[in-house]
Amino acid sequence: MTTTTANTVGGLMSALTTPAGQADPYPLYRELRELGPAAHTPDRTLVVSGYRLASTLLRDHRFLKRPEHGLAVSGFPDWRDHPGLRLMFTSMLVRNPPDHTRLRRLVSGAFTARRVAGLRRAITRTVERLLGDLAGTDPLDFIDAFAFPLPVTVIGELLGVPEADRLRFQPLVRDWAGVLDLLDGPAVAKADAAADEISDYLRDLAAQRRREPLDDLLSALVVPAADGARLDDDELITMAALLFAAGFETTTGLLANGLVALLEHPEQASLLRDDPELAGPATEELLRYDSPVQLLTSRTASEDLHSGGLALSAGQRVVILLGAANRDPDVFPEPDRLRLDRGGEPPLSFGGGVHYCLGAPLARLEAQIALPALLRAFPELTQAGPPVARKGLALHGLTALPVLAGVRAA
Repeated sequence: MTTTTANTVGGLMSALTTPAGQADPYPLYRELRELGPAAHTPDRTLVVSGYRLASTLLRDHRFLKRPEHGLAVSGFPDWRDHPGLRLMFTSMLVRNPPDHTRLRRLVSGAFTARRVAGLRRAITRTVERLLGDLAGTDPLDFIDAFAFPLPVTVIGELLGVPEADRLRFQPLVRDWAGVLDLLDGPAVAKADAAADEISDYLRDLAAQRRREPLDDLLSALVVPAADGARLDDDELITMAALLFAAGFETTTGLLANGLVALLEHPEQASLLRDDPELAGPATEELLRYDSPVQLLTSRTASEDLHSGGLALSAGQRVVILLGAANRDPDVFPEPDRLRLDRGGEPPLSFGGGVHYCLGAPLARLEAQIALPALLRAFPELTQAGPPVARKGLALHGLTALPVLAGVRAA
């Protein structure tokens, strides 16, 4: 690869960090894909934008997560001394096998398909309650009125966070998760303060569940597995924080991004409104079209290797652009067009391989129930102003979405 091409890639990656690039990264992704399914930056980081290559690399166990390199380069070699960084970067999200395998096995034993399926009735009830609250309140912010309260209620119910305490976590998690996009002094200071509050709360709640277990995920996590394996105290708090944050942060993005896409494509919204059977494929297409997670970093080649037809050297860093891969025209014809009945390959929005998102079935279930119900209840729903994009790209979504709900259908 020429120096000119590497500089072009570096420039496009820099453009993705701007407010305009974060709000609408897709034109930049298109330019990257025109250079091939993968290309190098000047520092030899491999940037992957093609679907098939991204899928292959996500499933290749020879790529390890090593966030400590990026943390040190960003000025935080002492990252373990920062509560926000320690809580994030010692979590299952960035651990490698065998630690990751052990942690995921323990939480998977509690986060069962039965437990998720059992939430369908609670999700439906919550959706109906929130839809009732929307009536007669024009204009309103869809994030505050629906896209946040629904998933935080659901994950709070699953994990066992009391209803009265759930809403306090939105700004805390946003401050904590901010370090996934920006590592500087102010961002880390905000993350540290948020992580301290989150950890203190969850530590107290875990102590309560040890004394008086309930039928919730946190109670299941404090009990040793059948073979005696268990999470230690720090692992328990880190796991609970990760599950709670991931349980609403990305689903809020899916609901908000999905609604914007539907409002911009009214003919597709009509299809979903009229056909309940379309809910499953529609959710997959909305995930593909504007994923709430756009890129994955911290992956490093553990050795000199060949993967997906590429030669990589030991220690070489890889950035996988999920949002770009999801619009690869070699896999998705007319990738910039929303087609709720598209079918075909699944989107990579939940990652792949050993790090495939544990909560993917729950996020899908919430969207499959919520979005059709919203469209049926308020067929005249429209945007009331421009949405406010969330800062950052790793987690891609909105902080505000003003809408007019209109009259609720009988």
